[in-house]
Amino acid sequence: MNNIGADAIATGHYARTSLEDNEVFHQKYKQEARGLFRNRFEIRNTVKLLQGADHNKDQTFFLSQISQEALQKTIFPLGDLTKDFVKKIAAEHQLYHVLKKKESMGLCFVGKRDFSEFLLEYLQPRPGNFVSIEDGKILGRHKGCFLYTFGQRAKLRIGSNAWFVVDKNIASGEVFVAPCRDHPALYRDLLRTSRVHWIAEEPPAELIQNKMMECNFRFQHLMALVPCTLTLNQDGSVWLTLSKPIRDLTAGQFAVFYKGDECLGSGMILRLGPSVFILQQGKNRETTGENISADEVTVQPTK
Repeated sequence: MNNIGADAIATGHYARTSLEDNEVFHQKYKQEARGLFRNRFEIRNTVKLLQGADHNKDQTFFLSQISQEALQKTIFPLGDLTKDFVKKIAAEHQLYHVLKKKESMGLCFVGKRDFSEFLLEYLQPRPGNFVSIEDGKILGRHKGCFLYTFGQRAKLRIGSNAWFVVDKNIASGEVFVAPCRDHPALYRDLLRTSRVHWIAEEPPAELIQNKMMECNFRFQHLMALVPCTLTLNQDGSVWLTLSKPIRDLTAGQFAVFYKGDECLGSGMILRLGPSVFILQQGKNRETTGENISADEVTVQPTK
């Protein structure tokens, strides 16, 4: 913005900051610090990213990688309004094209096409097997691992059961499936992120002091926040331990952290802990006296 002479930028996101709008125009430009962590003795007037007043439309999830420099110069005019109230304003000003506009869902550039067909227009098929996670039996064939995400219903016609994707082996092309929507193979309570991008404090003082911090987490837009405990690693990444296992945790998605209304920041999910199904198998083997590697049962947070 400094290059184009703008004082601030206004966006239509449903989000807020800890600054009043008029304060934004009095922010002085200061080059962002470089390095793993900022100088913690530097006096900084940081701006916090806060959830929008309409929690059903809150978009802080998509802003969780915003830089402090950019946030200091950003205004969110819709942040204190609900979507219904915005529509009321549009109606009063006869902006009927706004009222008729449908909610944006999914990838708008794909349109109404089948998403698998869309991907196959650009990627070569890599056929592989659907494999039962329970007994290792081959149940069918697919056109590529990249067509399936965790928790997605697999295209299998076997009896009356619906089968769901629980894991993938990219090297072998195997897609592992389970015979019900709530199978324990879909649930995990541990993950590790990349180096976390912290919006206001990097990292938060509580996390620096205690090496651990309790907060809330989500990895999908508008999913219910889940309590968790973060453990800080030396490289700036964190281990995240959930208060309870949740469904469909997926590497490559972003773990976004919250305390109250504040969005603290986010990091990409790089590694997943064992599923509840794997842990149950480990306990069963211990009960029957079978030998089992510790790596199959637990993944302990390490620095």
